[in-house]
Amino acid sequence: MAKKKTTAKPAKTKSKGTGRIILRTGEALVEAEPAWSAAEPEVIIGEFDGPVGYAFANLIGNQVKGHTKVFAILNSDVQVKPATIMVSKVTVNNEKYTNILMGTVQAAIAHGVLDAVRAGSIPKNKANDLGIIVSVWLDPSIVDVDYDPKLLFQTNREATAKAIAKAMNNEPSIDWLLKNQESVPHFFHQLALDGKL
Repeated sequence: MAKKKTTAKPAKTKSKGTGRIILRTGEALVEAEPAWSAAEPEVIIGEFDGPVGYAFANLIGNQVKGHTKVFAILNSDVQVKPATIMVSKVTVNNEKYTNILMGTVQAAIAHGVLDAVRAGSIPKNKANDLGIIVSVWLDPSIVDVDYDPKLLFQTNREATAKAIAKAMNNEPSIDWLLKNQESVPHFFHQLALDGKL
């Protein structure tokens, strides 16, 4: 994936209130210099007795070849809380890609979820009541490069925690979006306008 830069303000660390959490959405981009390092998770968070719980159960029970849904785990036999399902945005059809996705990236997402709880983005007392669905981007070029698993782990961990914080704080706000709408170019649209795509 080509580099994308964002100008949105950073997410706050504390979530607003600990009332019922029906459905929250968030997205983040964290990248280092190599293009393969980009992590751009999209998250949905909500209580299990609502729409997120229904989607969560359907995802885990409806496996599709090339888009397997798996829990975020620290390691086999150690699932994180809130329970988190990761789903690949890319069709997985390569053993090396699978091993990186279900190894480094899966571990990074698990750590990012726990980082979000530790930071207060997710109330600790809601850890057993919430489900998180993470749509995961892993650049397909990862199979053709000599990648650094530490760097890939860091970008995915940070991006997961950031996306969760943004979701739980309803960021960016509608006021920020309306104020900055014309000053935030879409990276790939701008490439097209510049004749580079």
